[in-house]
Amino acid sequence: MRPEKVWGSIRSYFGFRVIKTAAAALAAILTATFAGADNPLSAGLLAILGVETTRWKGLRIVFARFAASLLGLLLAMALFRLIGFHIWVLSIYILIAFPLLGRFGLKDGIVTGSVVVFHLFSKREVSPDALVAELQLLLIGLGWATAFNLAYMPKEGKKLTALRDRTEDSLAAIFVQLARHLRDPETLWAGEELIAAEDAIERGIVLSDRARENRLIPQDEPWQLYFHMRREQLDSVKLMMESVAFVSSKVPQAEMIAGLFDRLSQDVKSEFYEGETERKLGVLEESFRRMPLPATREEFETRAALLQLSRELKRCLQIAKRSKKRKSSSDPAVIE
Repeated sequence: MRPEKVWGSIRSYFGFRVIKTAAAALAAILTATFAGADNPLSAGLLAILGVETTRWKGLRIVFARFAASLLGLLLAMALFRLIGFHIWVLSIYILIAFPLLGRFGLKDGIVTGSVVVFHLFSKREVSPDALVAELQLLLIGLGWATAFNLAYMPKEGKKLTALRDRTEDSLAAIFVQLARHLRDPETLWAGEELIAAEDAIERGIVLSDRARENRLIPQDEPWQLYFHMRREQLDSVKLMMESVAFVSSKVPQAEMIAGLFDRLSQDVKSEFYEGETERKLGVLEESFRRMPLPATREEFETRAALLQLSRELKRCLQIAKRSKKRKSSSDPAVIE
């Protein structure tokens, strides 16, 4: 078996964060031992607490944990010096420190701060040397966690591409089903494509947010723009489905709109916005205005549902128009 396949199998079994955490903890313990730090295992524990899933989250968390630990140490040393090393003093520390750290926006550092404070309590020593020893453990543990957070993060490109394809396939299938219902109102549809599209879009948003968090230089993430655009379109599609459900009889206008959905099932997979569906929709709406008024209540209700459907279809097209590049444009698409 090739090395890359072996590494892929290991990653899929353990998870990349678990592998990073194990390596960071080992590096921190060995470093603390080599540096002669007191209780080097605490450095490993601090490294475990500092490893995160994205670069920017890792930096934010490490800063919060270091700042919270420093404030906690200073507060604890003051309490231990004033009151002494009694077990109940730790409860006083918690009552004071936890709300204080929360007010300073350092809630993520509460656990890390507690680790070093409890370690200081076990040593029963309040001195500059004791403070330096705890800071040394913090720098080693959180330092290695930061190093592994920044060193490498898995690429999400293949997963995002697969989610994009799944989203577009599901939307295309939905448009086909809407066209079928417009041509034959008796058509039954379970709606599983809608669930698949919603799941793919939400997973894509989470994954694209993670991809952005892994960029050291903040910038707009194209995948974020893409999946948020699809989420807007899916909301519009849900409204179109409600309008289609009110179409209970075959009318000429329904067949015309069905043709637009047939075309849209192909357009949704294109990286370009060609505008042909929008143009045909405009022509169709103009022809609706020239048609005779409905003669029966049923026809009136069907025509009203189709009018609402055409308006929602126009909104759906406008969403794509804002995000996709034009066929004649040389500008980069949202997703290449």
